[in-house]
Amino acid sequence: MADQQARTGGDKRQTEIPVIRWEEPPEGPVLVLLDQTRLPVEEVELVCTDASALVEAIRSLAVRGAPVLGIAGAYGVALAAVRGFDVAEAALALAEARPTAVNLSVGVRRAQEAHQAALARTGDTTAAAAAALAAARALHQEDARASARMAAHGLTLLDELLPGGGHRILTHCNTGSLVSGGEGTAFAVALAAHREGRLRRLWVDETRPLLQGARLTAYEAARSGMAYTLLTDNAAGSLFAAGEVDAVLIGADRIAADGSVANKVGSYPLAVLARYHHVPFIVVAPVTTVDPGTPDGASIEVEQRPGHEVTELTAPQVSATGAGGGIPVAPLGTQAYNPAFDVTPPELVTAIVTEEGVVSPVTTESLAELCARAPQVTTG
Repeated sequence: MADQQARTGGDKRQTEIPVIRWEEPPEGPVLVLLDQTRLPVEEVELVCTDASALVEAIRSLAVRGAPVLGIAGAYGVALAAVRGFDVAEAALALAEARPTAVNLSVGVRRAQEAHQAALARTGDTTAAAAAALAAARALHQEDARASARMAAHGLTLLDELLPGGGHRILTHCNTGSLVSGGEGTAFAVALAAHREGRLRRLWVDETRPLLQGARLTAYEAARSGMAYTLLTDNAAGSLFAAGEVDAVLIGADRIAADGSVANKVGSYPLAVLARYHHVPFIVVAPVTTVDPGTPDGASIEVEQRPGHEVTELTAPQVSATGAGGGIPVAPLGTQAYNPAFDVTPPELVTAIVTEEGVVSPVTTESLAELCARAPQVTTG
């Protein structure tokens, strides 16, 4: 079950947004999430007492973004274990909640393997649950450290590609603290540039149809005091033509073995524009987003979202009459094509920035070498 409670208007937060946390009230452990569907109008928290509530939060995009989905998946397994539910059943439901984001299944598997190992070793369900929770907490901490390292590597790359500072960066979707245990992926690089006085402007695609850029990235940029400007997705071409973009920075939900990048739909057109206008197109993602088991872009399963997300507009605290709970903007019965992601081929990617370093040019061999250098993750 999940319920909501609004945070007070006087709440003062640091740049890092506590998007997910484990709590242990007297009535039993819970996972607390910042409901991202309610931003930026209000900060509301969801309290999940079981894995099924977390699955619903993931599907509804109350919690979203590749790195934090991995963290949420691990905590979801721990929640099932601690509360005495069927761990295997919970793990399966969590892993299948969103098929494209590989971090989700990675996090679920890590906590589940920790649980299984402890159970086999001790035969004690309490010890096994504690092991799953320790694995989730370790993943959470590792992601925060990875975020800081990605920001440093990304800023160094920007300064190499664009000496002199004054970077004008275009970003798509949302890649900051809302998707991370730290300050994010692509957004963390822009934030590092801002703190060093080298960010001239952050261009924020609004990111149709669910407006993650307008609602979430602009929210994060405003909190951080960054110079930012919001634009409609279809205005990006005119921005490139005017020479106003120095680099594109995006995140990723899955990177195939050949370097193909699945990210929020609308990313691929930006890569094409960037190539035509000789602008660096940079992907920032943790090593856990690289999936050696997916050979190429054609092998990536792209999640198809409900059509009402396109045919209706939704906004917090707005009364609506549409079948999907939004305001109808298309005739009743209109069919909609609504892929959550698109895939950018590696030849259009200038570099992939990870916590372990930068891959450029992006090839199967260079990615495999990077993954081989990455430390083996432990499970608690």
